[in-house]
Amino acid sequence: MKTKLPSMSIIRGLLFTYDIENTDDLEREKIISSTNINNDEELVKLFDELTKPEFLFYTRNEQVWFIDSISHFLTIDDNFDAVFKTMSTYFSAPVTDQKKFMQILLSCLKNHHNESNLNF
Repeated sequence: MKTKLPSMSIIRGLLFTYDIENTDDLEREKIISSTNINNDEELVKLFDELTKPEFLFYTRNEQVWFIDSISHFLTIDDNFDAVFKTMSTYFSAPVTDQKKFMQILLSCLKNHHNESNLNF
């Protein structure tokens, strides 16, 4: 299989769950808006509840692409403005440290990916 290049657009796609344009679930919106996304523990719980099910729906290769993309942009010290400046979210406050947000997301995705590999 050909390795896919890192993509900021797929990262934004993964975070579409939190975008105002994604308006189909009032309960989800309430969960997002009531979470302090600048608190590490609350952010992990949010990712576990809302991102994990979607992430596990992807193939293992697609999961790796998400992980590799976020890792790549963290490694080159990207500020992730291409993600955060192009979406309006249900978050009740702005993300104060976008890199930390992505590091936590990456850690969660790695955990979810490893868990899904145990089920194969």
